Amino acid sequence: MNPTIYTIILSSLATGTIVTMTSFHWLMAWVGLELNTLAIIPIISTLHHPRSTEAATKYFLTQAAASAMILFSSMINAWNTGTWDITQMSYAPSNTLLSLALALKLGLAPAHFWLPEVLQGSTLPTAFIIATWQKLAPMSLIYMTMNNLPSTILLMLGLTSSTIGGWSGLNQTQTRKIMAYSSIAHLGWMAMIASIMSNIMIMNLLVYLMMTTALFLSLICSKSKTIQDTATTWTTSPTLGIIMMLTLLSLGGLPPLTGFLPKWLVLEELIMQNLIPMATAMAMSALLSLFCYLRLTYSTTLTLSPNTLQTKFKW
Repeated sequence: MNPTIYTIILSSLATGTIVTMTSFHWLMAWVGLELNTLAIIPIISTLHHPRSTEAATKYFLTQAAASAMILFSSMINAWNTGTWDITQMSYAPSNTLLSLALALKLGLAPAHFWLPEVLQGSTLPTAFIIATWQKLAPMSLIYMTMNNLPSTILLMLGLTSSTIGGWSGLNQTQTRKIMAYSSIAHLGWMAMIASIMSNIMIMNLLVYLMMTTALFLSLICSKSKTIQDTATTWTTSPTLGIIMMLTLLSLGGLPPLTGFLPKWLVLEELIMQNLIPMATAMAMSALLSLFCYLRLTYSTTLTLSPNTLQTKFKW
């Protein structure tokens, strides 16, 4: 793609997110979301390949539907309350509709089917943008409407996302699909804590963004598209292999590492709110996710790719 056009598209992407994050009027928030969607479509379809065209189409249809639902819920709210203010969502049916629309926008289960397909159809850098930057605008809307969203729906969305994210990741061999299910599982943890303590949700989001960024950059650097490819990371750079191992274990949520902190705080808060069955289910679903990450870790650092004594290392 022409660098000038690419720069314009990326700046539109950034602008869309910033417009949504800084607006108090529902119409402006919707404009930001639309700008965001329209900017990433050409980025997904830069590869002139049926797979990427399919991914771009799927992404466009789901995001357009979710945006329309958001606009519809805010219109119903404005009709009943007389205000377009994002923080004044006081009409119950529009709140329910909004939470479902945001779930579709983010890719929370059971509305998650588009995410793995779209990530698989796009390149690693594009998948990285969809898994990180594209989550900011909907998460900011969740943060702003937090006090009014139905907590039961959020808790159920969180539980299903976390379980499905862990379970579906088990039989994947493509790193992009594994990252998609990892994203679904992490968003589930955020949805779970959203209605209880929003500052833990923000911390969870920041930790997720940091770790996903680190892992995607490692995958891009080592050109790993399948689990099989990660086995050759060591020949590219031994340091990268170690960093990748630590990032994967952190994403899995193993105690001495950063990824354990948000999970610990979420579980602690759920127990404080007397949601003990929910906390148990979340902890069990984290084990499912951990298995996917451990499998990647094993292939990255604990196995040597087939080599001879005369192998030329890339480094």
